[in-house]
Amino acid sequence: MMELSPLIITLETAGAATLVTFFAGIGLALAVIRMKRFQGLADAVLTLPMVLPPTVVGFFLLLLLGRRSVMGKWLLQWDITLVFTWKAAVIAAVVVSLPLMYRTARGAFEQVASDFIDAARTLGISEWRIFWRLLIPNARSGLLAGLVLSFTRALGEFGATIMFAGNIPGVTQTMSTAIYAAVQANDYDLAFHWAIVIVVFSLFFVVLMNWWISRNSRRAVKWN
Repeated sequence: MMELSPLIITLETAGAATLVTFFAGIGLALAVIRMKRFQGLADAVLTLPMVLPPTVVGFFLLLLLGRRSVMGKWLLQWDITLVFTWKAAVIAAVVVSLPLMYRTARGAFEQVASDFIDAARTLGISEWRIFWRLLIPNARSGLLAGLVLSFTRALGEFGATIMFAGNIPGVTQTMSTAIYAAVQANDYDLAFHWAIVIVVFSLFFVVLMNWWISRNSRRAVKWN
């Protein structure tokens, strides 16, 4: 019988990372849209982890948060260790999946007609109410797409995770790193099983997202 800890660790890691990236991605998208200067630079920095090799992302996380770094030494003073812990796996998943949430959220917000927002502001409606009553309802399909894409990206994360969190069974070993360990041990059956599980989970959430978006699109057409 297969040890289920990689599945549990993967779901916990991807779930925690997605929770962070969902709110962080929305906040960063709004912040960049409202920037008057350095918007291109901010966008490039936030998108960079999406185009860099994951191992490079993991290496920079080690440099930034490792025990020898300034931040790492400061955290050690508070008895906080990140490297080769479950927290490191979550951080790695957040960094590699955040660009997907940020890009889709920004695209969704930019598609909302600015005339509606400007009209609401002239009527004295607060930015908070504009956000909840105009932006979120009109951008919800894009936000859902970002949520699913960031979750599935975190679900299959490997490079940054193995560099920053390691491959410790029962602690940081996710399904992706379990596949790597199984191949190294020449256990292709186990690797195939975990690969199928990742494919099934990813396919399920993508199909569910497409169904939800299609359903809402039909509703919008019907109301129009």
